[in-house]
Amino acid sequence: MTEKEILELLSQVRHPARGDSSVVELGMVNKVEINGDGVTVTLGFPKRRDPLAEYLIGATRAALIRGGVKDPKVETVVLEDAAPKKKGLEFDTECLRNVRHIIGVASGKGGVGKSTVAVNLACALARLGHKVGLADADVYGPSVPLMTGTEGAQPLAEEIDGRELIIPLEKYGVKWMSIGYFAERGQALIWRGPMASNALKQMILQVKWGELDFLLVDMPPGTGDIHISLLQEIPMEGALLVTTPQEVALADVEKGASMFRNKSINRPIFGLVENMAWFTPAEHPDEKYYIFGRDGGARMAEDLGIELLGRIPLVQGIRESGDAGEPAALGTRPDAQAFLDLAGKLAAKLG
Repeated sequence: MTEKEILELLSQVRHPARGDSSVVELGMVNKVEINGDGVTVTLGFPKRRDPLAEYLIGATRAALIRGGVKDPKVETVVLEDAAPKKKGLEFDTECLRNVRHIIGVASGKGGVGKSTVAVNLACALARLGHKVGLADADVYGPSVPLMTGTEGAQPLAEEIDGRELIIPLEKYGVKWMSIGYFAERGQALIWRGPMASNALKQMILQVKWGELDFLLVDMPPGTGDIHISLLQEIPMEGALLVTTPQEVALADVEKGASMFRNKSINRPIFGLVENMAWFTPAEHPDEKYYIFGRDGGARMAEDLGIELLGRIPLVQGIRESGDAGEPAALGTRPDAQAFLDLAGKLAAKLG
């Protein structure tokens, strides 16, 4: 593969905050090195760190892999002095200075509706009069753009006090930020652990959140390195755990609780949310069918010594509302009331 062919692949990598121009058009491709089947691309950034740097690094690597390059390497340099900038990125928590409560929404496994709970909880808190933001940290499966009807939107960047910050989108009274805003629809984010961790930190620590009562962090499912890195560097006050009633989900909740209670993390768990607690037909709102088991969340909460903070019914409208970009918590059905009750209990618990 020639350097010209490599540059053609890199012309697909767009910078969302700079008129959607490619990294090639912007002169950000500092060097291309071809060594047999291996390719190393060096991207040049200004001394003031680009808030979308980690996204651009990941998108560059993904473009090379799609073009047939095996195990490509992407390095960075600071343009002013050409000093290598390969690791040790520095982040600070200045943009979180006016955020009162930072709460992680987590689950031991995927498929339990964690993101659905996070998005609807954010909307419910806003309905109760709180100032709310949500950071979508589920880097490999960002769903906030779809669930909020903000797909295709591209947040802008703004220089504030010598720092470039991303401006979150605002809708339904909530400030939203997601890595999904910077990836094309259907584009796989091909990132290794450290790269994903840095991208997530940028999605939280380089954002103009302003004054918030609550910042919810929709965490990736599981209990891996990304979670530990996130918890060690983001000043989360504590977490909510989301589960469904069946045993296979409850077994993983215990792992999630152990992670937050680990000595190196030591964050309080504010409560357990049992999602899909029962099925309620829209035509018969007073009927309950426990198709995934009954009271599994209550038993697990008691075993773990935490409060069962909310039980969310399985209503077809939740799925339909999420797919339509209109969270169920904005409505008047029983599922909306369940999210409002959850929001009220969380707000009361945190004072």
